[in-house]
Amino acid sequence: MLRIAIIIGSTRATRFADKPAAWLRGIVEGRTDATYEFLDLRDFPMPFFDEVASNAYAPSTNEVAQRWQQTVAQYDAYIILTAEYNHAPTAVLKNALDYAYPEWNRKPVAFVGYGSVGAARAIEQLRLIAVELQMAPTRTGVHIQGADFFGAWQQGAALEEMAHLQPGVTTMLDELNWWGNALKTARQA
Repeated sequence: MLRIAIIIGSTRATRFADKPAAWLRGIVEGRTDATYEFLDLRDFPMPFFDEVASNAYAPSTNEVAQRWQQTVAQYDAYIILTAEYNHAPTAVLKNALDYAYPEWNRKPVAFVGYGSVGAARAIEQLRLIAVELQMAPTRTGVHIQGADFFGAWQQGAALEEMAHLQPGVTTMLDELNWWGNALKTARQA
């Protein structure tokens, strides 16, 4: 069975990420096609990347980075839950991606974004980063945007009640599982 990590890509004290993380938890707990575990970047307080090179070329010296690498290596696929700050992913998320390299290789990644445009610009950049990390970004992402985002953020609307988001989540998870199984088989061959 696939092991899928859902990475919470914001560490701010006032982050919105906890709402979509709880919403996703409720969805994936009902699925039987994989095990889903949450990785919160708050639990991996890595300094800004200051190694001699990527861990593809030289082992990392930072102990938290080493723990991060060992943790992400255990998974077959990833969902990145991302905000969009100034038309880009969060710095802490980019830093976490940079601290690993072989651990990401030949594994699929999907994205759930939130913000006024559903983190579309951040996810576009993350797809490019994922390709450089030799990951396989899936086509379908989930974008919590506009009235949905502002309703959940400012008015307390529940994401669980936004039924129009559900088909995208289902498609994203189905695609991620398909690619996860295909790439796991290929990695084992």
